[in-house]
Amino acid sequence: MTAPVIEVRDLQTRLVTRWGTIRAVDGVSFSVAEGETLGLVGESGSGKSMTCLSILRLAPRPAARILGGSVLLDGEELLTKSEREMQRIRGKKVAMILQDPMSSLNPVFSVGMQVREPLALHRGLSGRPLTERAIELLASVGIASAATRLGAFPHQLSGGMRQRVVGAMAIAAPPRLLIADEPTTSLDLTIQAQYLRLLKDLQMRHRLAMIFVTHNLGIVAKICDRVAVMYAGRIVEAGPVAAIFGAPAHPYTRLLLESVPRLGETTEWLTAIEGQPPDLAALPPGCAFAPRCPQAMDRCRADAPPEFVAGPAQTSRCWLQAPP
Repeated sequence: MTAPVIEVRDLQTRLVTRWGTIRAVDGVSFSVAEGETLGLVGESGSGKSMTCLSILRLAPRPAARILGGSVLLDGEELLTKSEREMQRIRGKKVAMILQDPMSSLNPVFSVGMQVREPLALHRGLSGRPLTERAIELLASVGIASAATRLGAFPHQLSGGMRQRVVGAMAIAAPPRLLIADEPTTSLDLTIQAQYLRLLKDLQMRHRLAMIFVTHNLGIVAKICDRVAVMYAGRIVEAGPVAAIFGAPAHPYTRLLLESVPRLGETTEWLTAIEGQPPDLAALPPGCAFAPRCPQAMDRCRADAPPEFVAGPAQTSRCWLQAPP
């Protein structure tokens, strides 16, 4: 095993609001090695995006506060760095692709200006070499007539092409870690498949470590090596994709998998998870999933489960996995 590119240990992020303190990220730990893809899955509000923003120290301020934990990038602690030091790391060592490319691209600047910016900032290019490298980047993400696209504005491109431009900007350095936060949500299925192939090709070419945030378990099965399932700000189960999909240890993971329709199977009703995710400002005692869990016991409602070993390289926060 190679040393991890990113290692997150007991990360804790709180949002201080008028309604109370929200445990947005509550003791999250994981690592990602070079060339490996970790999938972060879970319902909306489970803490996936906030975890990624906390790694980059971009959690919304002044409400968000990182209260504890450690984020090591190639052994270098990020949580103790100044804002100026983080500006040199973002984009150069860690890059992020957001769900909506229009939230990443400035509508009043041309594509060329925005692709050139990270190249000038992180690689010190200028003049003709800068333009040539920008064209190479656009061509590498599958944009035809890349030279002519430099003068286009974001609104003149399709959604798929805008997402490719954002991908080109993300690999400009190239980074050690690429965070993709639901980058295929706004794309149709054909373009989605093309974009996923593009991401894997870029990862193999540059040996990137990648964190892929998604609701789509089919995408996880296709491109991820390991998966971490989040609920109420915590990772409730983690392990290799084949192990999690073949034998989920946590009831929440099992219900997520059962709620996905399967080709060739006929059923009158899809499995649904009853109830709603908990209020993170007023979490119930014990396991946060207990009010919705069909297998909940009295112990679940009283004590929060620790992390148990559920299989080779597989862990679960569920009392069902407690040793006898």
